[in-house]
Amino acid sequence: MTSTTGTNAETSSTSGGYGELRAQLATLTTEAFRPELAEIDRLPTEEIARIMNGEDATVPAAVAERLPRIAAAIDATAERMARGGRLIYAGAGTAGRLGVLDASECPPTFNTDPSEVIGLIAGGPSAMVTAVEGAEDSKELAAADLDALKLSADDTVVGISASGRTPYAIGAVEHARAQGALTIGLSCNADSALGAAAEHPLEVVTGPELLTGSTRLKAGTAQKLVLNMISTITMIRLGKTYGNLMVDVRASNEKLRARSRHIVSLATGASDAEIEAALAATDGEVKHAILAILGGVDGPTATRLLTESGGHLRAALTAARTT
Repeated sequence: MTSTTGTNAETSSTSGGYGELRAQLATLTTEAFRPELAEIDRLPTEEIARIMNGEDATVPAAVAERLPRIAAAIDATAERMARGGRLIYAGAGTAGRLGVLDASECPPTFNTDPSEVIGLIAGGPSAMVTAVEGAEDSKELAAADLDALKLSADDTVVGISASGRTPYAIGAVEHARAQGALTIGLSCNADSALGAAAEHPLEVVTGPELLTGSTRLKAGTAQKLVLNMISTITMIRLGKTYGNLMVDVRASNEKLRARSRHIVSLATGASDAEIEAALAATDGEVKHAILAILGGVDGPTATRLLTESGGHLRAALTAARTT
């Protein structure tokens, strides 16, 4: 009898818990059901593609509405990173994967150290390809993951969650804020718990999905667009580009080696022979080679001037021309 009562109590508790969660999800725009699409599976493939394409076309406008907030968050991030801080993304599922993707693309694009831009996904690296049950529900796991990185007040933590309610993302932001780090909450619902927890709430409201609750669609696209902005513009502010040229690109394969020479050519207009000589004198560093050509300095001087300018090529060029 006791066992039966216990089972009933457990079932009731579990049911009550799910009932509360269902009620919470029902308030989220990203989870809303669209009755006009209830028979989408009966439409011709091209028509479904047309509908989906039309849905995707609304995402940039949703991002545009948040540009002032996005810009403020980027400026604050760049200021911290200029002091030696790191950019850390934290999310679960699709949101976590997008953060890991953005972080992993910074070293080859901007020649950053892998420790400078980091992507944390609930459940660890294996969660990139296989769901780790329950990991997203733990605020404590997020805090532990940040503690393992020895979080500092100069760091920036971006919690990413389409719903804005994922405990892992919220836990990461709450823990980071308590440590004095800069915090950004990227979600796709207004008045989210994640936004409330962060110093910089970025709530890009993309509306109900084509497939009910499938936030890898419009919400995922919006998150990708915003993460592109955060990392790219932060790197521009840090002097990782010269105009719209990736002068800190890491030439780690044949394609990138060819691209590095093309970048030097675009920046300087120099001959192939001059470009090869400059790259040889600067150990293949694109930014240094450009400075050597435009500033008329040798490799060691280019290195010194860039170090003194904090890696900003325009400032180093000014210094080279006035000495």
